[in-house]
Amino acid sequence: MASTDTAVAPPSAEAPSPDVTAPSVDTPHAVHAAASLPTNTEPPASDEPILAATAESNTPATPVELPPAQPPSSTRLQYDVSGTVKGIGYRAQGSLDWIVANGRYDARMEMRVLLLGSRSQTSTGRIDPAGLIPERFADKSRSEKATHFDTEKQRIRFSNNAPDVPLLPGAQDRLSLFMQLASLLQARPEAYAAGQTVDMQVAGTGDAPVWRFEVGEESTILLPAGELRARQLVRQPRKEFDSTVEIWLAPGLEHLPVRLRITQPNGDVADQKLSHMP
Repeated sequence: MASTDTAVAPPSAEAPSPDVTAPSVDTPHAVHAAASLPTNTEPPASDEPILAATAESNTPATPVELPPAQPPSSTRLQYDVSGTVKGIGYRAQGSLDWIVANGRYDARMEMRVLLLGSRSQTSTGRIDPAGLIPERFADKSRSEKATHFDTEKQRIRFSNNAPDVPLLPGAQDRLSLFMQLASLLQARPEAYAAGQTVDMQVAGTGDAPVWRFEVGEESTILLPAGELRARQLVRQPRKEFDSTVEIWLAPGLEHLPVRLRITQPNGDVADQKLSHMP
């Protein structure tokens, strides 16, 4: 949990931009249905996704077949967090509460820093055969910012009055994306071999660009909770102010995220590692 796009920032580090704490990330041209089938093809550069124009028109978009997903069972994950902000090191405790029941999910990620308080992100929504369908995402520290997914009108709306954006098939938020990636690999691990890529629209509290994750090799990693086999997925920066987002998913734990590491373009780093077996 870092002062970054995805993980929860230290309470003292307020987000300076719509992308939670990093400037807006890139939006590739060929959106593979957002949370698409894995592919090795890099899309040509462009400013807006093709599907965005479709969502603005009166012509119904062609139905998109999303890959199957199998969300992990309800659990609570605890993390040891370490990192640097402006060259100053810090340590913290983090947790991820994940609940699935009656076709719905609730997720809450919280980071607690001694003497500075806490910061949390929450995501709630439905579950279907293609995985998570977020309805509301919130980021709270001193105040709360929220993002709403309007599936009826196919729009993503923001409480901070940022312009709404088209809702692409398979879209996630900054928290649900971790569990959606886990769900995709849990359903068909053989489809996500090293070198494959996964594209996914990811909404923060002010924008919703498309992120591309590259699937890495499975390896044994040492965590405070012990040694675990995990597969690494990486979102590499594509523009000047993009962050590098690394996530390790453990096949033996229903592909739950056992490590998250965020590296900001200014050198700030946050690294959270599973501290106890769930």
